[in-house]
Amino acid sequence: MITVHNLHKGYGKKAVLCGVSACFPRQRLTSLIGPNGAGKTTLLLMLARLLEPSSGDIRLDGQSIRGMAVGEYARRVATLRQSLDFNLRLTVDELVAFGRFPYSRGALTADDRRAIDQAIAFLGLEPLRQAYLDELSGGQRQMAFLAMTIAQETDYLLLDEPLNNLDMRHAVQIMRALRRLCDEFGRTVILVVHDINFAASYSDCIVAMKDGQVHCSGSVDEVVTEQRLHALYGLDFDITHGERGRLCNYFNPPRELR
Repeated sequence: MITVHNLHKGYGKKAVLCGVSACFPRQRLTSLIGPNGAGKTTLLLMLARLLEPSSGDIRLDGQSIRGMAVGEYARRVATLRQSLDFNLRLTVDELVAFGRFPYSRGALTADDRRAIDQAIAFLGLEPLRQAYLDELSGGQRQMAFLAMTIAQETDYLLLDEPLNNLDMRHAVQIMRALRRLCDEFGRTVILVVHDINFAASYSDCIVAMKDGQVHCSGSVDEVVTEQRLHALYGLDFDITHGERGRLCNYFNPPRELR
């Protein structure tokens, strides 16, 4: 479990996070949602130890992350950032191998090759294994980067907007893969996501942020309500429930607002 307590982050006089406390349970998929500028990515980068909080505490399975060695943390927590620009000409296989760096430091072992093979197979990337990244579509490239993160074989995966700029098919593939990682392999996934319907359909827990604070958090049933989403986004929602889950309609405003 990752817990954060009273996190603050500011740049000069500008406060980005203000007293954020939250819990991210093990073997569950937790989505960070909220409007732009809410502090979602800032919080995720602090969990990843890529950004230092101004004050507050982050604990991984009860231990403060502040005193952990970088190598130890990298073997427990993997991070996929939003910017995926690579200037090197790499194949999918070579990219995924980077996920093993915390273990092998580049000298791949048989165990490393096993992890690489499993990550590529898990996402169905075998036909693209020797393809170069600049030859792939955006969705295929995102799947390759996710395979690199999975190959790191950490208990925790932190993903910053992994569905950004993807078509529906690739977005569904990634969310299904993340759901399987939790259900079949006991991984813990924390991701920033803007599509409320993906969050509602695939998450176990949701942390909703607004203006640098936790607006509300809890199960999907607790957070994904018309009242709470309206307060979070300033939009009117019509939530319908069916056999395949819930659908949050915010595209059509009430007739009196048209």
